[in-house]
Parts: sequence; structure tokens; C-alpha cells
Amino acid sequence: MPLGEAGEICIRGPQVMKGYWKRPEATAESLIDGMFRTGDVGYMDEEGFTYIIDRDKDLILVGGFNVYPRVVEEAIHAHPAVNEVTVIGVPDDYLGERPKAFVTLKNPQEKLSEEELQAFIKEKLGKHERPREIEFRLELPKTMIGKLSKKELVAEEKAKYEAAKAA
Repeated sequence: MPLGEAGEICIRGPQVMKGYWKRPEATAESLIDGMFRTGDVGYMDEEGFTYIIDRDKDLILVGGFNVYPRVVEEAIHAHPAVNEVTVIGVPDDYLGERPKAFVTLKNPQEKLSEEELQAFIKEKLGKHERPREIEFRLELPKTMIGKLSKKELVAEEKAKYEAAKAA
């Protein structure tokens, strides 16, 4: 990729694995021309520094546009009332996918409306990046080590979508 343009980060060197043990299919997916595909999306600046933007599998495709959940999460998290935020792609019949945000507040008794938060992020994000839906929760699912987990939220939203389609 040209400098400054986002793409998947691939690495090579003596410290990088040569393949997965007895898994040639997984090796073929992960290695291209001897370079390991990390699954991270990032870019390199003019000085050669590499910046990670997000994970490739978290990328949301909105009507042909790439939306990086981390960018949306950072914009929402900048609001002083927001404690935690995670953004996932949810199915959309017209666009393919669209971002949806799940938010916890620092003070659960504090009132922050979806409209107020939308107004706050409007100037920070492009129209395709802004979540059409922001769901406030008391807590968000986490992994065993305390990191926010998107897996449960993706499963919930997929089940809702399929139930609505079946109805």
C-alpha cells in the first residue's frame, strides 16, 4: 500500500513462523509470499512508523465503504459521560452492514440520550461511519481477562435479524 493508506499488516523475518504445525490449509491462508498476514489493519507513515487501526475481521462494510469500529469507538468514547463503548457491524438489507454502538455510562444514573450522543459524534465521523443505533447498557460482555467482547453482541444481533426476517 502507499504510505498513509490503510491495509492489512503483513510481516516477514527470521522470528516469524514458517507455518502451522500439520495444518497446510491454515498456513496457506496466513502466509502470502513468505509474509505472515497478521489480521491487523494499519498504515505506515513517512518516517516508517506503523500504526494499527483495527482488526481486519472487525471491519464493517457499509455500502462499499470500510468502517473501522475502533475509529467509531474513539469518537464516542470522547464524550465525558461515556465509560465503555464497543461497535459491531449488524446486517442491513440495503447497505449490507451498518455500525451499531453499545455504550455504558460512567454514572448509570446520568441521562444521556441517543440523540445527544449522535449530535456529539456528528462532526467527528462520516455519515457512513455514524451508528444508526446506539444501545445503552449497564454493562458490556467481557472476556475472561476483562477485555470487551464483541462475540456475544454479534450473536445477539444476528439472532434478532433472523427472527425479524422469519416473522
